[in-house]
Amino acid sequence: MGLIVQKYGGTSVGTAERIRTVAARLLATQRAGHDVVAVISAMAGVTDNLIKLAKEIAPEPSARELDLLLSTGEQGASALTAMAVNALGGKAVSLSGAAAGIVTDGAHTKARISHISPRQIQELLAEDYIVIVAGFQGQSPDGAITTLGRGGSDLTAIALAAALKADDCQIFTDVDGVHTCDPRVVPEARKIDEVAYDELLEMAGAGAKVIQSRAVEFAKKFGIGFEVRSSLKDEPGTKATAAPSNLEDWVVRGVSLERNQAKVTISGVPDRPGCAGKIFTALAAANLSLDVIVQNASSTGTTDLSFTLNKDELALTQRALEPLVKEIGAAGLTASMGVAKLSVVGIGMRSHAAVASRLFACLGEAGVNIQLISTSEIKITVVINESDLERAAQVTHAAFGLARPHMPPPSA
Repeated sequence: MGLIVQKYGGTSVGTAERIRTVAARLLATQRAGHDVVAVISAMAGVTDNLIKLAKEIAPEPSARELDLLLSTGEQGASALTAMAVNALGGKAVSLSGAAAGIVTDGAHTKARISHISPRQIQELLAEDYIVIVAGFQGQSPDGAITTLGRGGSDLTAIALAAALKADDCQIFTDVDGVHTCDPRVVPEARKIDEVAYDELLEMAGAGAKVIQSRAVEFAKKFGIGFEVRSSLKDEPGTKATAAPSNLEDWVVRGVSLERNQAKVTISGVPDRPGCAGKIFTALAAANLSLDVIVQNASSTGTTDLSFTLNKDELALTQRALEPLVKEIGAAGLTASMGVAKLSVVGIGMRSHAAVASRLFACLGEAGVNIQLISTSEIKITVVINESDLERAAQVTHAAFGLARPHMPPPSA
């Protein structure tokens, strides 16, 4: 009937019983007449424990060796899932990312997929195997194991769906789809039935952990429709497509949150061409990912430049920038942790300017101070104190009526 790629997250394979449940689902899918390729994440907690162990051994472990270490989590879970399928009377084989034909560049811990040669997968499918691929990993041209960044199993699944021309791609996780906000923070949050790639890309990039943002970017680029659904129950999830049928029903689609952020400000940057270029070239050379970049207007011949990033990368950022601050003649560099990002996202925002006024008004009424603001056509992001994040999320979700099936556009 067709080829289905299914991805299972760490919680979905977190225990022996859950691995057996996944194996039974894979078998049921095959017995319904489908060819099946499964992408498996490391068991819940394994990757974090491996990182912790690595840092106990070496505070700043080699990125190459860290990739080799972390890839074992997915390989182990994939082998266990194949064993479970075989124990239930099926026929399964597990493959590492390299054996599955996934070739990446050489950027360890954040590798990008160059191409996929899926011939071995196709040959195994032709022999009626359920093919189980270790997610999150590939192989560089020089033969080194690489990893695709946290959440990289999502990218593995969508990239394989594209390479294999799959008929369907299903991302199984421990939640029943994409929600209007994190239900652990806003209990009234509602599951979204359909979401546009652009909306989901902004939500994922703004902190929604349901799927990796790079995976959504890949799906958009190659037109891969997919569904995010629960591995713990058999119910429809959230479908991601180019243009959902209810596209104009919503002004704001959801509220995304991201904790564990740091804010860096370079003060007194000379207002002359090339200074910003030098700053961001140095950060790019260190392979650092930034967000919410804000520069104030120059009135005295200098400007302040601020940005946010994950707090785990703050030390590396400071090392990359401290020599440059003196070189360009800036006044200084300050960094702070304890900040977080809150974003409202929705394609309908393009034609409703009053979204910003409603967001800022509700945060002001709740006593939440805004440190930085960044906007795009379909997203407004504010940087606030992390201690205010849950309250800010609750009042914002309520202000835009996201718990209800429909919400009228904000009045101008």
